[in-house]
Amino acid sequence: MSKFSVFNLPLISNQETPLSADAYRAIVDLVYEHSRIKLGNDKQALLSSRLGKRLRHLGLTSFDEYCALLRSHRAQDEIDELIDLISTNHTRFYREPDHFQFLTDKILPTLIPQLIAKRSNLRIWSAASSSGEEPYTLAIVLSEFLRAHPTIDWQIWASDISKTILDAAKKGIYRMDTVEPVPPDLLKRYFQKGVGSQAGNCRVKPELRDKVQYERVNLFQNEYPIPLKQHVIFCRNVMIYFDIPSRELAVKRLTRHLAPGGFLIVGHSESLMGIQHNLKSVRQGVYQLP
Repeated sequence: MSKFSVFNLPLISNQETPLSADAYRAIVDLVYEHSRIKLGNDKQALLSSRLGKRLRHLGLTSFDEYCALLRSHRAQDEIDELIDLISTNHTRFYREPDHFQFLTDKILPTLIPQLIAKRSNLRIWSAASSSGEEPYTLAIVLSEFLRAHPTIDWQIWASDISKTILDAAKKGIYRMDTVEPVPPDLLKRYFQKGVGSQAGNCRVKPELRDKVQYERVNLFQNEYPIPLKQHVIFCRNVMIYFDIPSRELAVKRLTRHLAPGGFLIVGHSESLMGIQHNLKSVRQGVYQLP
């Protein structure tokens, strides 16, 4: 029996493992090599804390042993675990809401008539989807806007480097306090309220979850398992962790997946200044492929 039901309105340690400078540098270099995430010298205590539990799980007694494991034939699986552990997954529903407003007010009204004329579907990619709040917010926005255009088919692709966080996102289950930014009428329309063992949680309804397809993507892999000619790509609040050469490479590869006239949207604290690209600036955090 389902643990989720329809909403009724209204809705209101352990000791850290010592980490030597040499081991820290070796791990930092591996993280950068495989993810382009750049950890500064001030992250040593944080890294030690996050990886201490992993060492105990593996039965290792030192970070030197852990570094040896990262250099062994079993390295790739453990490097994936390492990236999962150090990835930052801070997000929320309707984060930086003016980007969703711009999508509704400017992008979609111009784009939809073109898609109708071409009998084409709408494609949007959330390229740093974390635990799913951004792609599900996009799905709500599109579903609401396209109620007036039922002939338009649409799909959202969502990706992240962390397999663990993607597995959580696919389930679409969230604590009630985390969905507070969702307007109550939309909460009722698109979420199921948890009951029994799921009390205090809610879940994105299946018909909305089915519109979001998740793929594991490292932005620095040579090819992405994401269709080309995306009309909008959200890649927000991730490039702040990259150095300038890495940002330039990421933007170059993301741009390959934009349709002509498509939009790349980055976070408010990010910009494409200082890197080479062929996009034009539309407004804060919004760029368009000519």
